[in-house]
Amino acid sequence: MKSKEITIYDIAKELDISPATVSRGLRDHPAISRKTKKKIMDTARAMGYRSNTFASSLRLKRTNTIGVIIHRLDSYFVATVLAGMEKVASESGYNLIISQSLENTEKEIANANTMFNSRVDGVMASLAYDTEDISHFEVFIEKKIPLLFFDRVYKHKDCPNVVIDNYKAAYEITSHLIEQGCKKIVHVTGNLKRNVYADRFEGYKKALEDNGLKYTDELLIINYMDEHIGPNVDAAKQILAINPLPDGAFITNDAFAAYCMRELKLAGISIPKDIAIAGFNNDPISGLVDPNLTTINYPSYEMGEVAARTLINHLREVTDMMLTESIVLKSEMIIRGSSLKKGAQ
Repeated sequence: MKSKEITIYDIAKELDISPATVSRGLRDHPAISRKTKKKIMDTARAMGYRSNTFASSLRLKRTNTIGVIIHRLDSYFVATVLAGMEKVASESGYNLIISQSLENTEKEIANANTMFNSRVDGVMASLAYDTEDISHFEVFIEKKIPLLFFDRVYKHKDCPNVVIDNYKAAYEITSHLIEQGCKKIVHVTGNLKRNVYADRFEGYKKALEDNGLKYTDELLIINYMDEHIGPNVDAAKQILAINPLPDGAFITNDAFAAYCMRELKLAGISIPKDIAIAGFNNDPISGLVDPNLTTINYPSYEMGEVAARTLINHLREVTDMMLTESIVLKSEMIIRGSSLKKGAQ
């Protein structure tokens, strides 16, 4: 049989004080003496009392929880974003409820419904690979539950975004490859319906155009960008099938780039002599591959901090995040051996 749930009335009976005094003591009310508070807390702990946070949240109309919906947990970028969010949330007295869509819209819809039914105070979301609209998030907007998008975002007048300038970063890294003498640069990227990939593609194309280089569709390889070996082998094979072979590659994910580098090297391609390669994100793997990978440092931890702080400040009515459409964080290019074609032997 289930043991009886301990209530404040049981604690009050044990201490021979009123239930109201127990309730105030458990809530650290200033009217209760320190000695009495300690006695209440010690007794509550000894008896196995658990506070009913759900009932409390119904009374207060807040749960001090924030929902986070991300596309995939097994990613260094996402893990670092979550670490930044957790730091700010914990310091502010909030808990995070985290779910992953596994890059699937249907699962993202289920996640959003779960967050709503869990009565979260607000939501931070990075969209799945194939999400085309955000109708499943409309219930939050209608109910005035603050919703913020980060990284993979959707432009909506009632939902601020936290991003980097993906267009500018892609333009800079493509221009670097051109400065190294690359004249035929292949672009390996993900679903162009996602803002991050669409903006990087446009930045890449603009850099080609500004440097008098012609873009053709054979130079665009769209892949699932899964950080596992199968899709990466396919991308490497597609690069090798281009004739004549590209002399540069801008791959919009470091882990994906590292796998491609391995497959190209197995095929006898010298990096950067035959193909100069640049990635994106500055994941730890970028400093482990040989040669080390040129990349864009994506401030993922800062993105998590900024997103959480923006949402929590709004919840506390310190600032109104609805007055901000986008918060754009600074990124920077990190040049390493994989792209240094000039002087490569």
